[in-house]
Amino acid sequence: MTVAASLPMYAWPEIRAATDAVWAAIRSELSQRGIDAPARLDRSADPEPLWSDPDLVLSQTCGYPYANRLVGKVALVGTPAHAVTGASPGHYFSVLVARKNHPPGNLGDLADRRFAFNVAHSQSGFAAPVRLLAASGCASLPEPFETGAHRASIRAVAEARADWASIDAVTWELAKRHEPAAESLMVFATTPQTPALPLITSHLHANTADAIADAVEAAIARLEADVRDAVLMTGLVRLKPADYASLAAPLPMDAALPGLARLQPDATARSV
Repeated sequence: MTVAASLPMYAWPEIRAATDAVWAAIRSELSQRGIDAPARLDRSADPEPLWSDPDLVLSQTCGYPYANRLVGKVALVGTPAHAVTGASPGHYFSVLVARKNHPPGNLGDLADRRFAFNVAHSQSGFAAPVRLLAASGCASLPEPFETGAHRASIRAVAEARADWASIDAVTWELAKRHEPAAESLMVFATTPQTPALPLITSHLHANTADAIADAVEAAIARLEADVRDAVLMTGLVRLKPADYASLAAPLPMDAALPGLARLQPDATARSV
């Protein structure tokens, strides 16, 4: 049987060896439980097709596409915990960043500042700041700038191609370690916590999802200290699909980002 696996969401080149070590530990634990797993992670440029692949044994997705497109079509394994962010286990938040030499005093100051976002179906980079702005009665009026990745958004703000961005708190910790552009940025606000990025398996493996979770949990527990530090991972939380339900609520994009309508139609289509 052909099986596939990926860990794409924090796949920075600087921690590739550590990510491979995490996978080696997980694969070993899966093998001990009689679950077949590939020797190497799939590092395709676009990880999304694999999320719906019936041969998928393990991958990680974002909470927004999970809640809006994948729930009921894949099996939830669990959610990694990253203690370095200070969030509750299995949860995370976004940090809103801007240039240190051009800091907004509050969310209202974002009205005339350009927003950089990774993709429109990102919980941390798009949905979370949209909800925060709308709940605060604020908006960012200029046409937003889609960068394709959190790291690219950090660089766009640092290079003044945009004025602010919303970055996953785990990614921000990685950026402070590995991305020079982060040195010129500051955090000026944070979004509320939400469930973090879930690990999933194919619906065909649903009956072994608990065993896969056991394997992941055991693997994380036996990681070497330097690997654990590199990937910022401390454990696994057994969240349920219902924990992600709030992420499926409609996004108030017109209120928060009125300039989004000037983007190409497919830019907003991917947010649903």
